[in-house]
Amino acid sequence: MSVHLGPEEIEAESFRMIEAEVGPHPWSPAEWPVVRRAIHTSADFEYARSMFFSADAVARGVAALRAGRGIVTDTTMALTGISRERLTRYGISASCFVADPDVAREARQQGVTRSILAMRKGAADPGNGIFVVGNAPTGLFELLRLIKEEGLRPDFIIGLPVGFVGAAESKEALLALESSGSQVPFITNRGRKGGSNVAAAVVNALLLLAAER
Repeated sequence: MSVHLGPEEIEAESFRMIEAEVGPHPWSPAEWPVVRRAIHTSADFEYARSMFFSADAVARGVAALRAGRGIVTDTTMALTGISRERLTRYGISASCFVADPDVAREARQQGVTRSILAMRKGAADPGNGIFVVGNAPTGLFELLRLIKEEGLRPDFIIGLPVGFVGAAESKEALLALESSGSQVPFITNRGRKGGSNVAAAVVNALLLLAAER
């Protein structure tokens, strides 16, 4: 590799290598840029098999971004990883409430994780419509509870929590939305893998698609 390659050249060569290694795949032209960026961020080719898109997920995610719907993340890492420049283009606010003192205090009082209270706080603002979970299964489970029990209707969910306790199960619960008639669009993957970096990469992929369309 030449040390003189610029960032754009490195990215283009990375994408070429990913496409060569993956080869033929079942992803649509709209879905593949999202899957490819998840692989690019993680260097994990399992995403070429494990990703899942609900019906019209990319189109509806792009529409939510172009409408300027607010983003709520479950970690500051995911928040930091989302391109601020691209968010500004659409006037999108992005927030993470996990570190808020009131969230921490209520979580201690109720004996639940801060991710649960952070999702509740984000969902209480009608300006927020896009929820990005890359770390905490409890945050994703809470979103699903709000949908089923309290009538929350997010514009879009990116559910990619990582870990051994509840991560795979929370994503299976999200997958069940597809057959429940809720019509909430989402992107997720099957299994334990995920992470804030991958979740942010999916948002960035959708932001790029929003700019192209």
